[in-house]
Formats: sequence, structure tokens, C-alpha cells
Amino acid sequence: MSSSLISKYNVAGPRYTSYPTVPYWKNELFSFIEWKRTLQKSFKESNTTEGISLYIHLPFCESLCTFCGCNKRITKNHGVEIPYLQSVLKEWQLYLKLFDEKPIIKELHLGGGTPTFFSAENLKTLLEGIFKHSIKSKNAELSFEGHPNNTTETHLNMLASLGFNRVSFGVQDYNETVQKAIHRIQPFENVKNATENSRKAGYTSVGHDIIFGLPFQKKEHIIQTIERTKELMPDRIAFYSYAHVPWIKGNGQRGFKDEDLPSASEKREQYEIGKKMLLEAGYVEIGMDHFALKSDSLYRAVETKTIHRNFMGYTASKTQAMIGLGVSSISDSWYSFAQNVKTVEEYQKQVENGILPVYRGHILTEEDLTIRKHILNLMCKLKTSWKNSEGWFTELPDILINLKEMETDGLVKIESNSLCITKKGRPFVRNVCMAFDLLLQRKQPETQLFSMTV
Repeated sequence: MSSSLISKYNVAGPRYTSYPTVPYWKNELFSFIEWKRTLQKSFKESNTTEGISLYIHLPFCESLCTFCGCNKRITKNHGVEIPYLQSVLKEWQLYLKLFDEKPIIKELHLGGGTPTFFSAENLKTLLEGIFKHSIKSKNAELSFEGHPNNTTETHLNMLASLGFNRVSFGVQDYNETVQKAIHRIQPFENVKNATENSRKAGYTSVGHDIIFGLPFQKKEHIIQTIERTKELMPDRIAFYSYAHVPWIKGNGQRGFKDEDLPSASEKREQYEIGKKMLLEAGYVEIGMDHFALKSDSLYRAVETKTIHRNFMGYTASKTQAMIGLGVSSISDSWYSFAQNVKTVEEYQKQVENGILPVYRGHILTEEDLTIRKHILNLMCKLKTSWKNSEGWFTELPDILINLKEMETDGLVKIESNSLCITKKGRPFVRNVCMAFDLLLQRKQPETQLFSMTV
């Protein structure tokens, strides 16, 4: 990859798990009543045909990983488990009251935090409470994020017995110096045991997360990590860039100096080497940052053009409506977004009082919906079109003019009524999406909000 392209396009930009992105939500125009109305509308339109997605945020961790930007609560007190899960089930009941039929769960994901902070028994109570008042889709994709150090066979077998078929383990890097820097010490043997135990328990998709661009990380560390990963051949791999966002409170990144981080060109070299090794090992590049074996459901979703992207990242299970349960979770009705309060105490207080714990959100305009479709197309299919009136919007000609330079650089190909991202342009998919992001273009941030794109 040309270093000139890296320096040219390495700017701060969103990862586009939604549009509009959270900093551009019009919270002042958000209406709780309208949020409930659009969720009910979306549920009626799609529940019987495709079901809904559920995301459950389990925020507790025993230690702080400095690469993590998620909402979490650091504690070794496991007495917090049951009260928190009781609150989640109460929140679920509040949502159920909005619907006139049982939700069909097409997708459910346990994220964190560390879901396996919770005991298998307590997770079972939570999930049985969720499923008691819903219908599990025949081909439901149920998944969780597991920590290699504390995901037990008991966890794996219990969740498998409830229909869980996918798990992802955070590996990040196998080098000890890097692990110490990010406060994530986990020997290869722990990852190996967790991976093998998952397969033994019947999981059809085992994923590993690997990060490049970490503090003190070198290309040799990437090579070592992927060589070890190839020994286990996980079904899918998230190979993504470390987001250096030291201004976000509580992530532990303020202690890193610029010289502790790989340069932009070194970081890109780490990516290119890693990507080459993964492709040579038989993985297929999926969208942005993701690789999968041809036997994995994510690859099949690409082939059948059903791959989707939401706040959980890339998924093989597209649903129009997604409900987020738990502290800081985000729900998506397609027509609107709503986010829960960010502290455990406030979350539990509101749920206990019978109030859906939403504190901000965004109601999408017609323009938002049009742009959202284009960005989803680019993120999932690496192409978009405006062949019909639905895809057209007033600013489109100006956007295409602004993308001419990227076309000259060989990153995109523009036709009369379509645009596609080239193979060379794949690392710059976020940059292409930014050109379509009207809210970002109209109001460039005065301070850095996002991680760097390259």
C-alpha cells in the first residue's frame, strides 16, 4: 500500500455501525413517544417476516483493558450479577408491553464488558427469562463475547444447550509486552482451550478478534499472532485497527505517548502483512476488518447478499428492528435510535420505577434514511447505486465530484448511476462513506470525535 495514500486519507472518521453516527444525533428533536411509535411500527412491519435482534449489554469486568472503548464497570464483586440481570429482565418486560404479539428472536448477542464475568447459572436465568416471553427463530444466530481466561466449559455447554452457536474470543495479540501494555494477559494455551472447548460443545462459528496498531506493537508481533491463529483456524476473524481515543473517559489510554504507538505507515504495514497471511490461509475478506472461512455463515451471507451491519458490527442475520437491553445499550427501529442511560445505578433506578431507561436518541428524516441505505450498501457490499428515485438525493452530484480524486487514485469506480469500491480501495471504505455522510460534511467537528481511518 502506498505510503502517500495512507498519509492522504488517514483522517479521523466514524466506523459506521449506524447512520447518523451518534455525535450527529439530533437529541434536541428526539421524542420518547415518537421512538416508541417507530419501534411499534417497525415491529409490526417485520416481526413475522424476519424477527428482531436483541443486544444485551453486560458491563462488568474484573480488570481494565486499555484498548476497549465500551461502557464497562470494573469490579471483582460478583454480588452485582443477580440485581443487574433482574433489571435487564424488567426492562425486557417493559418492551414486551409495547407489542401485541410475541417477538421472534432472529439474533441475540451478549456483549460487554465481559459476559463470562457472570456465572453460567445466572446467565441461564437471564436467557430463560428472555426466551419465556418470545419465540426463538428456527435459524436464530445466538452469540456471545467470551474472555479466553474465564470462559469455562460450563459456560459453553449451558449456552449451547439454549441454542447458542457462535462465540468470539478477544485475542488482540500474543506478544507479552503488548499484552502487558493493554492489561490483557492471556496465554495461547487459554485461547486454544477455549476454542477447542467451543467446538466440542457444538459451536458452528468460533471467532477471534485481533487488533493491529496497538501500543508497542510491531509487525513481527502481528506475524507471530497470525501464525499462532492459523494453528487454531477460527471460523471468522475480526482484524481491526486500535482506536486511540485518549479523550474518552475511563479507557486508560491517556498514559500512552505518541512514540508508544506505531506510525500510520507502520500500522498500515501491520494490516497489509496480516491481511496477506489471512488470505493465504484460506480466509475471505468480508466488508471492513472482517475475514471468514468459506464454511462460515458470514461468508454465506456475503454470497447471498444478506450481510448486514448494525451496532453489533457485521452480522449474517438482518433484522429491521433491534432492541438493546442493559446499561448504555442502543436500540434501532430502522426509523429511529434510542440509547439507554450510561450508569448502572441510574439504569437500575429507572427500570425499577417502570420507566424505559432511554436518555437520548435520533428520529431519522427521509434524507437520513436515504443516506443510511447508501452507507450500509458501501459497508456491506462495497457498492451502491441510485438507479431509482429512492437512491437519489440533491447533494449526490457534489458528492461524486468530491470522490473524483479517490477515483483518480484507483480507490473507487464511478458509473452513471452507481459507485463501487475497488480492491485497492477496501482499506479506505470509511473514507468513501464519509463523502456520503451529509451531516458530517455540513458540520465538521472542531475537536476529534472519531478514531483514525487508516
